[in-house]
Amino acid sequence: MADVIRLLLVDDDALVRAGLSMMLDGVGGIVVVGEAGDGREALAAVDAHSPDVVLMDVQMPHVDGLAATRRVRARPDPPEVVMLTTFDTDENILHALRAGASGYLLKDTPPARIAEAVAKVAAGEPMLSPGVTRRLMERTVVQAGTYERARAALAVLTPREHEVAVAVGFGESNAEIAAALSMSVTTVKSHVSSILTKLGLGNRTQIALLAHDADLV
Repeated sequence: MADVIRLLLVDDDALVRAGLSMMLDGVGGIVVVGEAGDGREALAAVDAHSPDVVLMDVQMPHVDGLAATRRVRARPDPPEVVMLTTFDTDENILHALRAGASGYLLKDTPPARIAEAVAKVAAGEPMLSPGVTRRLMERTVVQAGTYERARAALAVLTPREHEVAVAVGFGESNAEIAAALSMSVTTVKSHVSSILTKLGLGNRTQIALLAHDADLV
């Protein structure tokens, strides 16, 4: 993780953006480098400011946060995205995670928790607690053919990578995986990076969702 975390705020409410900027700028190495009023503006702001993390609202005019997240995460070397919203339905959360978001927070989350989430995703760690991740995955209805596609995708992994992918699916941290599988944290990170590359995924939360689709967790 870089010493300075470049943060972009995306929300259609100017007062919310101003409040977030006041609360987060300068906290824990976070520097607010820009703002955007909707998902369409967010794409241009990402190009202009090169943030490490985007704090993104869900419901916005023109281009909503889910569509903007998909577009942002599809770009080369994309920033991480954390959704910050008043909507906490399982459907919205799952759509956000599948779009490539690294986490999901409600707007009544304490500022310290928001700053912690920004720092965690900037470091490549998921910010959803294992319990929340498992609850969401358990509520997912696996569509016809999803199981077979997920199993086929995971078949390209080495046995060790497969073990790591399943552990990620259970919401374990790099340190927990390292201890359970008797390897170093650096080796775990290397395996996670290889899994992301082989499967064409954007973050470890998507690894967890794929492991769930394959009925491995």
